[in-house]
Amino acid sequence: MKSGISTLSLTVLMLLIAGCKQENTMSRNEIPTPVSVSDITYGTVSRIFTTNSTAVSGSEAQLTTEMAGKYILQKNPSTGQPYKLGDRVRKGALIVRIEDKSYENGISIETKRLNLELAEQEQVKTKSLYDKGGATLTEVKNSDIKIMNSRIEYENAEMNLEKMNIRAPFDGVIVDLPHYSMEAKVSSGAAIATIMDYSSMLLEINLPESAINEVVVGQKAYITHYTLPNDTIIGRVTELSPAISTETRTFKGKVLVDNGRLLIRPGMFVKADIITECHEQTIVIPKNIVRNENRRRMVFVVDQGIARARYINLGLEEKNNVEVLRGLEKDDQLIVRGFETLRDGSKVKVQR
Repeated sequence: MKSGISTLSLTVLMLLIAGCKQENTMSRNEIPTPVSVSDITYGTVSRIFTTNSTAVSGSEAQLTTEMAGKYILQKNPSTGQPYKLGDRVRKGALIVRIEDKSYENGISIETKRLNLELAEQEQVKTKSLYDKGGATLTEVKNSDIKIMNSRIEYENAEMNLEKMNIRAPFDGVIVDLPHYSMEAKVSSGAAIATIMDYSSMLLEINLPESAINEVVVGQKAYITHYTLPNDTIIGRVTELSPAISTETRTFKGKVLVDNGRLLIRPGMFVKADIITECHEQTIVIPKNIVRNENRRRMVFVVDQGIARARYINLGLEEKNNVEVLRGLEKDDQLIVRGFETLRDGSKVKVQR
């Protein structure tokens, strides 16, 4: 019986020894995994909140008539041709004139201008007589009252005549110009033109509740549109609501955009990336190479042909990149391809 047990023990021991030898042989013969590596790079990484909005002009005005009369479209001084859609206009530029001779005659502006001149001459004469004792103080005051009344009547006449002129209220672009035949009769309140100044644009935005303590007034916003692949326009957050919508879990804000080159047009649906935090000259690695292991973040580096796991602490994250706060050194060779099947201690072969 003892001899049988000894024989069994000897057999088990031999099997264990053989297994260890086989394992050592397999370890020595492990085929290196081909990988690609990258040097540690330093760059800039930001925390960004992205939102979309429809761009609207900073200033917009619809011009209408204040009186009825004949429609006379004016010429653009810069082109010598009648105003048309897309023309730029300066503040005060006369775009359309409404003509009505009977209305002009009723105003009698020339008569009121002459009355003002006569009142001014009479005032000078009365004051001169008063200085010489030839007029009373009452006569001087009456001449003052007369000239004030004449001036008011003349200024009112000027304002009534100005109602016949349709002028641009600010520098801008004609974005709507309804067609009327030349000298056609238009009624009071008729739409004449729409002027927009979109050298500055306004975005009304909605931000997630998570951004309530990070987005503040004054932060930059980078504005992009699919028609402008090579241009990014800078805006700034100008207003923020402190209230969060119970329905959408968002809060409202406004972004003012400097659109001096007129790249963004009114009505465009644009993307706004608001930068809430930015770190420069920090280690930045591709986000897709980071692995999760036991609730810890890990990457692989190459050390003399062996893959070594490095546990790292992360900082700011972007769409494709992430900041590494601790765990990597500037001389490390970071494995960026072929890491999927690696484990700590795996043999690797670096492919350039």
